[in-house]
Amino acid sequence: MTVVSMPQTALPAHPEDQPAQQVILGVDTHKDMHVAAVITALGVLLNCQEFPATAAGYRQLLSWARSFGVLHRAGVECTGSYGAALTRFLTRENIQVLEVNQPDRATRRKRGKTDAVDAEAAARSVLSGRADVTPKTGEGPAADLRILRLAKESAVKARTQAKNQLKAVLIGVDPELRESLSPLSNAALITRCGDLPETGSAAVFTLRLLARRIQQLTAEVKELTRRVHHAIRACHPQLLELPGVGPDSAAALLIAAGDNPERLASEASFAALCGVSPVEQSTGKTQRRRLNRGGNRQANAALYRIVITRIRRDPRTRDYLERRTRQGMSKREIIRCLKRYVAREIYRHFQETTAPTAVHSAA
Repeated sequence: MTVVSMPQTALPAHPEDQPAQQVILGVDTHKDMHVAAVITALGVLLNCQEFPATAAGYRQLLSWARSFGVLHRAGVECTGSYGAALTRFLTRENIQVLEVNQPDRATRRKRGKTDAVDAEAAARSVLSGRADVTPKTGEGPAADLRILRLAKESAVKARTQAKNQLKAVLIGVDPELRESLSPLSNAALITRCGDLPETGSAAVFTLRLLARRIQQLTAEVKELTRRVHHAIRACHPQLLELPGVGPDSAAALLIAAGDNPERLASEASFAALCGVSPVEQSTGKTQRRRLNRGGNRQANAALYRIVITRIRRDPRTRDYLERRTRQGMSKREIIRCLKRYVAREIYRHFQETTAPTAVHSAA
């Protein structure tokens, strides 16, 4: 009787000869510290740990995560705020960062709420594929525009508040002074109040103080507007040549798209980002779509301003408005359609302007 021996599988001589396992990182971000969790490709939790939200802490976090295996993907919460700096750091280290949404209330009621649980959930959302959104890079012209626009909006808000306060103080001043200032236009009123002589009156002092504050804020608004316009001209000059697109609207749309608009898969995704894509609301025999109230509302408002300007000045848009009106559509419904068309046009412009840059970078 012949005995046939089965072939033996060769085992590595040492455990370290085995290939390193793939791991996934999840991070729950906060202002002063981040909580990180690492899981395997099979979903086994390896460890959780806290790290300071500093440059040294980011390096420690990455070194700690890589000590468990090969790291290629990471899920990070709040990539546009507390996690923005960490996202930029991981991206520079060739880690694919995916934006993770915070869990809904029903899920949190079932599993509880701790930073370690949130970090683990961020990693598992990457593993399951629920997290599939590439965050904005946070570096480039769009990031600069966001900061400039933030400062401009706060200056405009403070100037409006100061104007209202000045007119409220003006009501209670001496009748002779009030009668001499009331007929003036806003610009002349502010100039006159800023030049009022010192009389010891609290009302006069307040009028002069508020007027000079308004003048300073006006200078800030003009300078910030100039810088926004210059930044747009430097990166997307053709955008301002589109009908109805001004610097403020262009800045809002550029900020929404980010410095890496290629992360948007299609013009439909950009429309959803701007909140102009219809949302299905069908059940049973009822088939309808409702208004999308999500997305970036500032970008949505920018598209609305563009549409209103085109309705007033663009012959093609006015022809579309008249044709749709004859078909029985209301003006509100027509504006919604036009916002969707403008979003498509803006997205195609982004694709045309970023394609040459991408080809040049690849070369």
